[in-house]
Amino acid sequence: MAAVDTLNGTGTGRITSKLDVNAFVESILAKIKARDPDQKEFLQAADEVLMSLKPILAKKPEYCAVVERMCEPERQIMFRVPWLDDAGNIRINRGYRVQFSSAIGPYKGGLRFHPTVSLSVIKFLGFEQCFKNALTTLPMGAGKGGSDFDPKGKSDTEVMRFCQSFMTELHRHIGNTTDVPAGDIGVGGREIGFMYGQYKRLANEFTGVLTGKAMEWGGSYIRPEATGYGAVYFGLEILKDQGDDIKGKKCFVSGSGNVAQYAAEKLVQLGATVLTFSDSTGFIYEPEGFTMEQIHQVMDIKNVRRSSLKAYSSPTGVYVPGQRCWNVDAKADIALPCATQNEVEYEDAVKLVSKGVKLILEGANMPSTSDAIAHFHKCDVVLAAAKACNAGGVAVSGLEMAQNACMSVWTTQEVDERLKVGSVLIFCNDQHMSREAYLLECCRLNSSITSPALLGIGHVTMLLCS
Repeated sequence: MAAVDTLNGTGTGRITSKLDVNAFVESILAKIKARDPDQKEFLQAADEVLMSLKPILAKKPEYCAVVERMCEPERQIMFRVPWLDDAGNIRINRGYRVQFSSAIGPYKGGLRFHPTVSLSVIKFLGFEQCFKNALTTLPMGAGKGGSDFDPKGKSDTEVMRFCQSFMTELHRHIGNTTDVPAGDIGVGGREIGFMYGQYKRLANEFTGVLTGKAMEWGGSYIRPEATGYGAVYFGLEILKDQGDDIKGKKCFVSGSGNVAQYAAEKLVQLGATVLTFSDSTGFIYEPEGFTMEQIHQVMDIKNVRRSSLKAYSSPTGVYVPGQRCWNVDAKADIALPCATQNEVEYEDAVKLVSKGVKLILEGANMPSTSDAIAHFHKCDVVLAAAKACNAGGVAVSGLEMAQNACMSVWTTQEVDERLKVGSVLIFCNDQHMSREAYLLECCRLNSSITSPALLGIGHVTMLLCS
């Protein structure tokens, strides 16, 4: 059994004898659970990652020195956000920014505005961001932030007041070479615009401190589409590796926000059939698949009218209230969970397998529970983990940062091509390398970096190759 100096928080993290990987991982997880026993989302993310890293740690025990370090953020910021509603009442929400790792670049990750936001949720998202950002090969560290503020049902003026108050505190912690936030659930172009305007007012500078901006003030082409497009491009690489194609494939898509919308758009452009969208009220189903016009109707409902899918109108469409789209009475080849964490539970995984699904493209962050993942693996369903599959969004955020830094604008075609190339690089499709050799090569290439790059590539590679 290994004698590990890192477990009491005072040691060097050296492995002093032959490593017992299971004992080492369990000891780290036990310490994390003792420190933050109520952070269930973060504990779930840490458990999944550390368990997945066992094969790498067994081959390269020297990498154990960074494992515990990677599970503790560099900085956790929590603050009060007071704002004025339209009735003249002062309302209070809580804001967060968890700056997880700056080992390979400035902190980078989105802001989420949703009632379920807590420190646990933000920590899990920041932790996942470490690996995702490293996989892009761009010099980006990892962070995540947000608030328990709910934009739904608020007027534009109320959202503006909240965003301005939120940025009044956040601005002191961010910068174009320090921490560059972006959007996430509840934070789209409107919210980014309000926050960027307030940042410029406070900092007196025009700089790339936020990504996901409108084109008129420093945004990038393809940024709104990037996460959804990237998930589909990643799926194309998996199918290509299997000697297959996406044309003609039937797809379940959950969610109806940015990721789901553009994943569906790209699927239809490539000849696939999209059968479902969903939101917190239920799901909609088109038996013959959504047309591009119908997808644009979903975009209008969500992005312009800011309404629920109850407003969807189609002579052939079916709206099912109060259920997840995995309950739809239909068969499919591919499922794209693009809504939120843990939306695919064990029972959902069983249903998806029974409906013929053979490929899961995770568009959301950690959308599948551990039990669901285990069932997918048991049934030989290919699971494209979110850390790799939805990295397209942050990859194009990195490209937006590059454009801002050199005060230039790249064309739609150039950004889209870079996104496609990035998806191929992340997939790292090498037919001539065994799984074991591939894992070790990924570690060797990153052995000089005690950072998310090593763990990110190792973990996602293990998931994709298992």
